[in-house]
Amino acid sequence: MNESPKTPLKTPLNEDLRVFLAVARKASFVAAANALGMSPAYVTKRVTTLERTLGVTLLHRTTRRVAVTDQGERVMARAQRILDDLNELVEDLGVTRQAPRGSLRLCSSFGFGRQVVAPAIADLARHHPALQLRLDLFDRLVDITAEGYDIDVRVGDTIAQHLIARRLAPNRRILCASPAYLARAGTPRGLADLAGHDCLVIKERDHPFGVWRLRSRHGEQIAKVSGPLSSNNGEVVARWAVEGHGIFLRSMWNVAPLLAAGTLVQVLPDWYQEANIWAVYPPRLDGSAKVRVCVEWLQQALAPAASG
Repeated sequence: MNESPKTPLKTPLNEDLRVFLAVARKASFVAAANALGMSPAYVTKRVTTLERTLGVTLLHRTTRRVAVTDQGERVMARAQRILDDLNELVEDLGVTRQAPRGSLRLCSSFGFGRQVVAPAIADLARHHPALQLRLDLFDRLVDITAEGYDIDVRVGDTIAQHLIARRLAPNRRILCASPAYLARAGTPRGLADLAGHDCLVIKERDHPFGVWRLRSRHGEQIAKVSGPLSSNNGEVVARWAVEGHGIFLRSMWNVAPLLAAGTLVQVLPDWYQEANIWAVYPPRLDGSAKVRVCVEWLQQALAPAASG
């Protein structure tokens, strides 16, 4: 008796793998849909289709959260490799044509991302129309590997060793205040004097709250500061400083125009904080042509913003 032929396994779609990875990383269909710019219904459909294609349950669903199954963990690892290989193939072909193509997900901080990175990314998209670029802004440090980002454009020199970092531009944070505040409260002559001043403290991304680690030619010191006003938004604190509410620590890319106009005055100019501008990305993208093109573009675009 002849055996009936087995039903051949179907090959999953790359789109379904990409959507599944987003849901698994976000642990949420809604969050994944928002990140991908899709509807939750479409995301649910694609994951359901993938589960039917593979014949396994990839996700445990509850009303509160989504958890990856054991089979789902195996598919995650394979899916990432498949999509990486496909992206590398597309990029290799793009290099041959001198036209980088494909999608790039970037993130940055609110102020720097809005004022500096966003215009540079828009210009990159105009010059390389085959690239699809997404820029998300956060007030926290992003785990780019876990959250599925390709490049983090960040200000500050504290970078995890397992990530690759390319310096885009030099930058430092300096102490500033308005002439009106200094006329009223006096000008500090040393770091110890900051304890007697109203200091405007920023809790932004990886900045330690109320602790300014500064250096000069004499070495590094820590100044613990406080004041009546603080915020998690650097633009808000800069406005307070201009209005005469106190002294603050801020990057040259942000305060250079205000210093040139005389709206702010640098305080304790011997002291500063290194805060260079970096493109940070995971090791799996080290040979990526589109990442290289993006990084080189940002290096050219951001240098004037940081030069002050």
